[in-house]
Amino acid sequence: MAKETQEFGQNFANKLKGGETLALIGDLGGGKTTFVQGLAQGLGIKENITSPTFILMKEYDIKIKDQKSKIKNLYHLDLYRLEGDIEKEVKNLGIEDIWGKEENIVVIEWADKIEDMLPPHTIRIYFEEIGDERKIMVK
Repeated sequence: MAKETQEFGQNFANKLKGGETLALIGDLGGGKTTFVQGLAQGLGIKENITSPTFILMKEYDIKIKDQKSKIKNLYHLDLYRLEGDIEKEVKNLGIEDIWGKEENIVVIEWADKIEDMLPPHTIRIYFEEIGDERKIMVK
């Protein structure tokens, strides 16, 4: 399952133009971070991708081979541990200055915690485990 999820992420990276916000929604262990690992590989990031659960947000420089691409940064957020005034915590990260800019891709795990705050054109990706299968839906 992990290999297929990473491949899905790699292929998804090829569709990105810049400025996208990806909202990852699903249960614990549902494949969100595995997807981000594949996405990062597809964007040319060589670093080991782990979920920023304790630091909330991690920035990666993108090294895309396509010279026409304006994408320079991948921002990976994990809101799993946030409680209370989550929107305030996310605003304090400076996220509103990051998303929507064509040089950035923003990926948010547990994005359903800030559903009302997400930009209008957010791409929602749902992860669901069904037995030994993983279902990924993009909306």
